[in-house]
Amino acid sequence: MTASVSLPQELQTVRLSQVCKSYGDYQALKDIDAEVARGEVVVICGPSGSGKSTLIRTINRLEEINSGSITFDGQNIHAPMRMKELNLLRSRIGFVFQSFNLFPHLSVVDNISMSPIRVKGIPAAVAHEKALALLDRVGLSEKAEAYPAQLSGGQQQRVAIARALAMEPPVMLFDEPTSALDPEMVGEVLSVMKSLAAEGMTMLCVTHEMGFARDVADRVWFIDAGQILETAPPEEFFKNPRHPRAQRFLADLRH
Repeated sequence: MTASVSLPQELQTVRLSQVCKSYGDYQALKDIDAEVARGEVVVICGPSGSGKSTLIRTINRLEEINSGSITFDGQNIHAPMRMKELNLLRSRIGFVFQSFNLFPHLSVVDNISMSPIRVKGIPAAVAHEKALALLDRVGLSEKAEAYPAQLSGGQQQRVAIARALAMEPPVMLFDEPTSALDPEMVGEVLSVMKSLAAEGMTMLCVTHEMGFARDVADRVWFIDAGQILETAPPEEFFKNPRHPRAQRFLADLRH
């Protein structure tokens, strides 16, 4: 049983239609049909190797798809385009990586302000001021002139979130943003993500943090073997999962 996700067309932000992705003979994604409404928080969960990260990386074209289509507010993400057009598209879809991906030779404030200056042409002074405001928003205003190596993992990830927000994206993608962190640092990152959700940010989050999914998600997508097998509000998903594979997944988590 493969569930599809359907939402009113006027609320659409991201739509995936019959998306397939293969690596050689291995099919990572199989006929994915799903939509995300503006302001919605979707948590994507499933076992390791199920296709979660591949799925989220296709949404800003870090991974190319083999067939199907992905649209963002009606624009075909995987249509032929020049690099400048692709960079502008990606600037509207914030991405937070598992491994932070900060530039080690740049200060925190320069990491955040670089893309607005280079991609959007924002004056350096304006971008710098905005970067300081974003650092305050993620609780790191005192670290503006620090370098990534001087920060904890949790602090680096909060800087990475601020960097993505600097482009004012209407959608944020999170690919297991806490999996590389020590347990005591997880909460500070999840706190920032919860505040974004409370402000109405459209978010797709690949995460193993089921407490976050319960508290923040509007819907949970359960994926296995490259297919979305179940979609449901978190209360329904965690209390009464319908698909046998989702039932086993949650039973293993509880065990």
